[in-house]
Amino acid sequence: MMPPLNEHGGPDSGPPIAHDFSSNANPLGAPDEVVQAIHAADRQRYPDPAYQALREYLAQVLDVEAGRVLPTAGSSEAIRRLTLAASLQGVRQVWVPQPGYGDYRSAALALGLHAQGHADGEALLAALKAQVGPSLVWLCEPCNPTGQTLPPAFWAALAELKRQRPVTVVLDRAYEPLRLTGQDPVPTAFADQCWQLCSPNKALGLTGVRAGYVIAPIEDALLGVANVQALAPSWVLSAEGVAMLQAWHQAGTQAWLARSRQTLLLWMAAQTMALTRLGWHCQPSVVPFMLARPAQSVNGLRAHGIKLRDATSFGMPGWVRLSAQAPGSQQALFHALAHAEINP
Repeated sequence: MMPPLNEHGGPDSGPPIAHDFSSNANPLGAPDEVVQAIHAADRQRYPDPAYQALREYLAQVLDVEAGRVLPTAGSSEAIRRLTLAASLQGVRQVWVPQPGYGDYRSAALALGLHAQGHADGEALLAALKAQVGPSLVWLCEPCNPTGQTLPPAFWAALAELKRQRPVTVVLDRAYEPLRLTGQDPVPTAFADQCWQLCSPNKALGLTGVRAGYVIAPIEDALLGVANVQALAPSWVLSAEGVAMLQAWHQAGTQAWLARSRQTLLLWMAAQTMALTRLGWHCQPSVVPFMLARPAQSVNGLRAHGIKLRDATSFGMPGWVRLSAQAPGSQQALFHALAHAEINP
């Protein structure tokens, strides 16, 4: 039996959305230099199918070997490809965050693999210690949908366990550029032993441009960089995707991103405080989105042009995920919540 289709935030076939709290994309949009780079992309020719210049450029700014950088059509495509590579090498056990992004589980189930959720770091470590055969472990740091982060002690324990067990770890880093508080807890030495997924379109507010890259581990005894590269379709990345990735690490883009984080930090704090005053239970988060349990029904919000992300598909009925939005959108949300039509 095939797994069900995953649910996502953002646009859908429903009524128009004027205030979209359901997507994790940066609501501030993209800086002009990135937009201009995308518009200037050469759409009349195929990109280089090997993406050699792009890979060498990314390798230089990332300070890794070019052979470790593999372009992807965003993280979702990379999730499917890495899961397939693991399956072809005999992996049958896949561990996924719970709650977590649905594509990790659905990619495993589509290949007949056994996907099991881990609720926290301690539970995952205990399960891996009892694991006999090789396993594929997905970790999202910071995590979607919780917006939370795992402590340094967990990463040290996982690194030690990885030396003792046949564990392939994939780190989804989609939201690291949007970290608003604290520091990245993943040690560089451990990250170099893992597959890392990078998808800048979230931080740039350009989720419609499906482009990202994978950084392969320095040594990989199971999947193999050549195997993962060979599983990609031809021209996995569009000309627009190449342009976005080339512009992502530019100094101007990163300066814009730093400024946007300061704005999002203020928006997130104001939004959380207002919802808490309304009786919502808001979980702590280090990024500009969070899980919250509403104090009243939110079923009528869509009629007001407002969309939240129902967390039922994450295994959390009665909760929603919502991102920080501009003050005008926040006021629209609070006004709609006070409207008699959507109260119990």
